[in-house]
Amino acid sequence: MWCSRVMATPRTTHARRLFAGLGGTYDRMGAWLSFGQDARWRRFLVSRVARGGRVLDVAAGTALVARELVGTGPARAVIALDPSEPMLREGLRRAAGRPIAFVLGRAEELPFADGAFDALTVTYLLRYVDDPRATLVELARVVRPGGVVASLEFGVPPSPAWRACWRLYTRVVMPAVGRLVSRDWHAVGRFLGPSIEGFWTRYPLDVQLRLWRDAGIDLVRWRRMSLGGGIVIWGVRAG
Repeated sequence: MWCSRVMATPRTTHARRLFAGLGGTYDRMGAWLSFGQDARWRRFLVSRVARGGRVLDVAAGTALVARELVGTGPARAVIALDPSEPMLREGLRRAAGRPIAFVLGRAEELPFADGAFDALTVTYLLRYVDDPRATLVELARVVRPGGVVASLEFGVPPSPAWRACWRLYTRVVMPAVGRLVSRDWHAVGRFLGPSIEGFWTRYPLDVQLRLWRDAGIDLVRWRRMSLGGGIVIWGVRAG
C-alpha cells in the first residue's frame, strides 16, 4: 500500500472517524443490514465495466468492489483508493494474492495522470465530499475518453409506501441493530438514514445526472436497485 497526500476537511474527517473501527466487520454487517442486496448491487456495478482494462476503484473501503472486478469480473488490474488506512489495510488482507494495488488518498485530489484508467468505479462517495460537482470532474479526469465511470450509491425509494418503510428501517431498526454489535456500528446506524435522505434532498436524481454530464461524462444511464434502496449511475467519458 502506498500513500498520496490526504488532506482533511470537517466532513471528510468525520467520515474517516466514522468508519475507522469497522474494517473487520464491514463486509458482514453490510450484507446483514442490506438483507444481502449489497452484493447484487456491486455485481451490477461491475457489470458496467468493459473487460480487459485497468480500473480505479474509488472509496474502495475493504475492496469489496475491487475484489469483484478482478475475481470473475472484467478488470485486468485494479487500484483501490480510499482515505481510511484501517479500511484499506483490511482490504489488503482480504485481497491477498490478487492483482490489486492499494492507495491511501482522496477522491477530490487523485494522484494519477489524465486518462490513466480504462474505467473507474466508485461506491457511496458523494455524501462524504464537500463539493460533489468538483469531485465528479476529478473522477472523470483520470478516465480515458470512451472509458466508463460507474457509481453505486444508497437511494431513497420513490414510492411513498416504500419510503415510509425505508425511513422506519433506517431511523429505528438500523441504530438498534448497530447498538447490539458495537458503539461504532450504533454511530453508523444513527448516521446513515439522515445522511442519505439529506443528500437526496439536496441532490435529487435529475440534479445528479446533470452533474455527471457537466463533468464531461456522456451517455449517462441509471438503474434503481431493490425498490430504490440503491442506485447505480454510469456513463462514458467524453472524448
